[in-house]
Amino acid sequence: MPPRNPDTVLADFQPIFQEALAIPGLVVTRQSNANNTRNWDSLAHISLIEMIEHHFKIRFGLSELQDLKEVGDLVDLTLKKANNA
Repeated sequence: MPPRNPDTVLADFQPIFQEALAIPGLVVTRQSNANNTRNWDSLAHISLIEMIEHHFKIRFGLSELQDLKEVGDLVDLTLKKANNA
């Protein structure tokens, strides 16, 4: 069943970010980004994208990823792609 709203996507992101960034208990918000989140570097970013694609059974295009500024943008794009899959 695809996610229905941004809150469910953000909730699903929590364990993904915790694992990819190796920070148990990390809580990301829609405003989280690589500048304000510990351990979020370019390699972690690749892991995050791959894990999100796998979890939601979607694929992101490179051009889609270039426009993302914070977790909220990634939530919205994930929701859009998952609901259209």
